[in-house]
Amino acid sequence: MRALPSLNGVKAFEAAARLGGFAGAAEELNVTPAAVSRLVRLLEARLAVTLFERRANGLRLTPAGVAYRDGLTPILDSLATLTAQVCDAAHGRVLTVGVGPTFAIRWLIPRLAAFRAEAPDVEVRITTGGATVPFAEDWTCGIRLGDGDWPGFVAEKLFAADLSPVCAPSAAARLRKPEDLRRATLLRVAHAREDWPRWLKAAGVGECRIDGPVFEYYGHALQAAADGLGVAMGIRPYIDDDVTAGRLVVPFSLLVPKGTSWYLVHRPHRAAEEGFKAFRRWITSAAIKPARGRARRARS
Repeated sequence: MRALPSLNGVKAFEAAARLGGFAGAAEELNVTPAAVSRLVRLLEARLAVTLFERRANGLRLTPAGVAYRDGLTPILDSLATLTAQVCDAAHGRVLTVGVGPTFAIRWLIPRLAAFRAEAPDVEVRITTGGATVPFAEDWTCGIRLGDGDWPGFVAEKLFAADLSPVCAPSAAARLRKPEDLRRATLLRVAHAREDWPRWLKAAGVGECRIDGPVFEYYGHALQAAADGLGVAMGIRPYIDDDVTAGRLVVPFSLLVPKGTSWYLVHRPHRAAEEGFKAFRRWITSAAIKPARGRARRARS
């Protein structure tokens, strides 16, 4: 059983300690200075610890008071934040989406205006991390790449993660057939080194050196490809917008499944929240829209 002091006394003391006196605390708490003083004295009696030295020219925190204030302020700030989050979530006003940085930049953020147009009353918060960060308690949902098997979570498939090489338009003219990749600089992603071997094998390309620069994220490699550094292995839906806009070109028509897919992931109890229901409707619709020009060849 927790041995907790009076929360009214704690609030009164923390406000007085933070604001430098009973008058400031009284104004913040909407009570009288005498009421604050009484609550603090009752708290000191309950704790058997002197928190303030009462002097003619004002109050001074004792060492114990300093330690108590420094510990209480972040606790009460966290309690206020948690209370606001719970209340907002209960009314469906806040949607926190956990997603990897490349997915956020390459697909989700460019489309958020469309979601806001459909659900203007939902406050959207994007937090990055994706599969590399444990699913946080305060996330409403996440978008993750995997096999869909996350115990304790509901996972709804959004996209197949198809692989296809991409490059700048200026480099595409040198890539007439997959074997031409042997003479190209193949850009790599540190956590996805199996992508190039998977695609090359499906394309029937034999031994091929894969020794281009290594990048931490897909987004970095795709930007390098757009800048003409080499050929990157593109993954849906990261490449859709750049291909449509002509910043990147898909030189070969072969799409190879990565073996995993993108999923909308959430805890079962989130399903009833209005913000999540609106987001789920929107993203499942957006996911099935065809990506215009996704597989357009450089020479077409």
